[in-house]
Amino acid sequence: MLSIIIPTLNEERYLPRLLKSIKKQDFKDYEIIVADAGSTDKTLKIARSQGCITTGGGLPARGKNAGAEIARGELLLFLDADVILPKNFLKKSLEEFKRKDLKIASFCLLPINKNKSHHLVFNIFYNFPTILLEKFLPHAASGILIEKELFKKISGFDETIKLAEDHNLARQAKKMAKYGIVRSTKIYISARRFKKDGWLKTALKYLFCEMHMIFKGPLRSNIIKYEYNHYSKSKEDEV
Repeated sequence: MLSIIIPTLNEERYLPRLLKSIKKQDFKDYEIIVADAGSTDKTLKIARSQGCITTGGGLPARGKNAGAEIARGELLLFLDADVILPKNFLKKSLEEFKRKDLKIASFCLLPINKNKSHHLVFNIFYNFPTILLEKFLPHAASGILIEKELFKKISGFDETIKLAEDHNLARQAKKMAKYGIVRSTKIYISARRFKKDGWLKTALKYLFCEMHMIFKGPLRSNIIKYEYNHYSKSKEDEV
């Protein structure tokens, strides 16, 4: 079984799209766990109406860990609430994961919208570098597929990290097992954080975080302010 774990906080606008894309998948042997950080909108109502298992969460790392604690699957798939899975995503991902004998994997990302310049930005500044550095410096954002046994061995996500706890998880896991980028499919993500904060500002924030991780270690201070509920109210929808 595959356990799909989604941390949420006031995601009534985006969660239904993700759940709909999961329900359309050909692969059906999964459970969906929504780890909620105290939503005041209809997030939990939506999750439960769609047959999701719900549990308490917190910041993303805490929510993901909470979901993993009750997961029944041998494989865990962590997804951000504002993503959409393309057709046959689960089937293609699991087949490639098994064929390559991976223990942890992540994915290339593209914005949901059809804007060619936005797609180019994602390819140049995330996808190409991620593939280029696959063997040396793992990255993992918006979607992570990992064996539960390995997840437990590395003690899950480090909840003391303020930003990029997902990249840190991939780098810790690679020390013990085989990591790779799934190439047979991609994850489509909302560009809401880029539109709300600005493309340049967001890019510089993640670049700073990357440099900090490489030269000083994971970012555990509040030098970069992170607000979990900052993007959920955005009116910028690309579908």
